[in-house]
Amino acid sequence: MKGKFTIGKKIGTGFGILILMTLIVFVWTYITLQDSRQINDRINSVNTPSIKVLQELKTSVLETRLFLVTWLKEQKENVDKVRLVEYQDKKIPDYENELKVLSKQWSDSQQDSLLSLFKTIDVYFAYIDSDIMSPLNSFEAYDDPMNTFLAQNSFEAGGSVHEYYMKIMGQLNSLIDSQKKIANQANVNMFDSFETLKFLVRNLGVALIIIGIVIAVYTTKTIVDPIQRLKVVAVKLGRGVFPKGKMKVGNDEIGEMTAAMNNVVDGLKRTKDFATEVGSGNFDINYEPLSSKDTLGKALLKMRDDLAENERFLEDKVKQRTAEVVKQKEEIDKQRSQIEEYFVQVTDSIKYAKKIQEAILPPERIVKKLLPESFILYRPKDIVSGDFYWLGEAQDKVFFAAVDCTGHGVPGAFMSIVGYNQLRQAIITTGGSDPASILDHLNRGVSETLHQNDKDSTSKDGMDIAICSLDYKTLELEYAGAFNPLYLLRDNEIIQTKADKFPIGSFLDGETPNFTNHTLQLQKGDQLYIFSDGYPDQFGGPKGKKFMYRRFRELIVEHSDKSPENQKQALQESLFDWMRDEEQVDDILVIGVRV
Repeated sequence: MKGKFTIGKKIGTGFGILILMTLIVFVWTYITLQDSRQINDRINSVNTPSIKVLQELKTSVLETRLFLVTWLKEQKENVDKVRLVEYQDKKIPDYENELKVLSKQWSDSQQDSLLSLFKTIDVYFAYIDSDIMSPLNSFEAYDDPMNTFLAQNSFEAGGSVHEYYMKIMGQLNSLIDSQKKIANQANVNMFDSFETLKFLVRNLGVALIIIGIVIAVYTTKTIVDPIQRLKVVAVKLGRGVFPKGKMKVGNDEIGEMTAAMNNVVDGLKRTKDFATEVGSGNFDINYEPLSSKDTLGKALLKMRDDLAENERFLEDKVKQRTAEVVKQKEEIDKQRSQIEEYFVQVTDSIKYAKKIQEAILPPERIVKKLLPESFILYRPKDIVSGDFYWLGEAQDKVFFAAVDCTGHGVPGAFMSIVGYNQLRQAIITTGGSDPASILDHLNRGVSETLHQNDKDSTSKDGMDIAICSLDYKTLELEYAGAFNPLYLLRDNEIIQTKADKFPIGSFLDGETPNFTNHTLQLQKGDQLYIFSDGYPDQFGGPKGKKFMYRRFRELIVEHSDKSPENQKQALQESLFDWMRDEEQVDDILVIGVRV
């Protein structure tokens, strides 16, 4: 036998060829996938982000064109003017920083084109500043026809601003097209690799199938000896084990196996038909086991009887449960409908209450008239608010107050109505003498309204307040407060005037406490801030802690050089950045006034 090409060697050779060809396909596939992955990574990390940022930059430059139209037409302060400055100072530089990082993977020529683009953008904004923004930087500037003519001439075709705008658009389109071409070429290369892989897999797959068939046919015809060892198993199968199909009976050992197998097939067919009938619910079907030792047949008969009994029991149980569920569902639907109706009614009532509450707040025209350089940041926690602000004028003085009533939402809103009415009555009664007298009268009015001076009263409601009177002629400021202090910002330093440590609506040992009146001599350029505790008490940040008064004061100083409207915007953005996913915990009110 030595030196002969045995069946084992033949089978080994055949499977060796199969393994070798499989290994070739695997290695080629792995290399192709790695190359494709690298190409795809570059597209996703460089080309696609580059195209996205360039498109966003293009959109931003287009928007500056729209903002310039507003600047040329609108004399008063406008959100488009603010956004134009924001785009110039922050948004465009942010895009430049992003593209500088992405362009590290670009070619040298593309990097040079990007550098040239931002030089052009710098010149573009320089002309905007010199030809439009600077000449038209005030209400009076718009009255000079020469200013508007020169600004319009620079903006229109042939002007400096228009010329560099068109140059920027051309450079941006060129960069976007080049990035798209690079991405498209990378995709083409990747698809070419996959086509090569497809050709290899298809041809080697056909070869594997052919070789596999040859090996299978050869093995089937040559390996006969194991059949003799299956004789005993085939005889046992005739007593009721797994069937394999009906075959022709011969006169040799294989014939004996075939006869036994035919018996098994007949028996298993009857077993299959029986199981099918039982599974479909026919529990009256007859069945005879193959022999006295046919445990499977006996188990099937017991299963039939058990299933018949269980089905009768379950049918009764299902009918009972169905009736209960239907009844419960009807009751739940009824309750849900009632709850939805109540919710709509309550929500509509609260929304209407919001309109009433907003009606008592001073309109913007009154705010701008009495406090020309000011802002009011007002963010209720719920639909209605426990915080409100108040403005008035008496004896050539402007009175303004920030009020924080007990609670928020509906309870706070009710308390704010009480506070507003009592504050208005206090101003009328005192004739606007001084803030402390107003708070003394307000304290008595709230306590009497809520009957807090009664022995049996359990009311603990009240309000914290900061109220100021400002004489614009003498620049004299008077202030009084209940818990809420006054911040005076001068020379980038905050001077805090502390409030009295008892709220409106409080009595101490049966005696009405008097509030302290503070008088301050202001200077031109001073800035005043009064507020509720909602902003400093807001949770957020990386550790979910309160914002705190120290950070609030630092934020005010940081943005003090901005206009009041921009200060308000900065406070809002800082608040949103701090809150992140946290909910607003209280009503927020901040009033800022520049003298």
